[in-house]
Amino acid sequence: MMRRSFLGFLTSLAFIGSADAEGEAEARKAASTAQLKKEGVPFMDHLPTIETAAESRRRTTDEVVKRAIALVIVAVKGETNDRNLVSNLISQFGAEGFFTPKEQAFVGNPVATGQDRANFSWRYEGAFVMLWALQFFEDLGRPDKPCDVSRMVSILRDLDTEGLLKRANLRPQSDLLDAADLIYRYNWAVVDARVNGKAAPAGLEQDVVVERHYALNWLIGYMGQEWDDISTDT
Repeated sequence: MMRRSFLGFLTSLAFIGSADAEGEAEARKAASTAQLKKEGVPFMDHLPTIETAAESRRRTTDEVVKRAIALVIVAVKGETNDRNLVSNLISQFGAEGFFTPKEQAFVGNPVATGQDRANFSWRYEGAFVMLWALQFFEDLGRPDKPCDVSRMVSILRDLDTEGLLKRANLRPQSDLLDAADLIYRYNWAVVDARVNGKAAPAGLEQDVVVERHYALNWLIGYMGQEWDDISTDT
């Protein structure tokens, strides 16, 4: 039998790699769809697959820890509007450089609007996703109610930034992608219900779904977007 050319060999490897990636993405979609069926959440069969491990971005533990801290602090500002408390938290965690431009503007604004405060107070959900990704929480749970803020704040209160970095263990990329795929499909169900003038299905909490989708898209590097520009397409 004639041996294949080197070019043909490389072509076959590329095909195998492409097939493997497609299989990974489809398997992830199938697992998410099975979960939605189990919960009675509507889904769309032809909603696309998301990135594979090879296509996604792997955040560093340092990035994720700092993002968690920043999100808790802006959420505290949104909830309390207590500038002294926020200043103390920034000092405690050495968080001066952790904020995005939009977050920095909000933190430094003494007359933030009620709507801005409400929007940023939901960032607790993003912080919860980060701490789950770092394995401070075992399970994300269904997005049908707000996260346990008191438990999350307790974790941060007991550990400074250095302590969080020492304890953190960023989950495998496959776990982050599994969660991102599932929340993407939860969000489709929530958006579809809203467009059609219906309540969110199966007890899902719309704001929780959106915030977690936002955070997970950042974690996997969706479309190369950074935090202030993350989109939650469905």
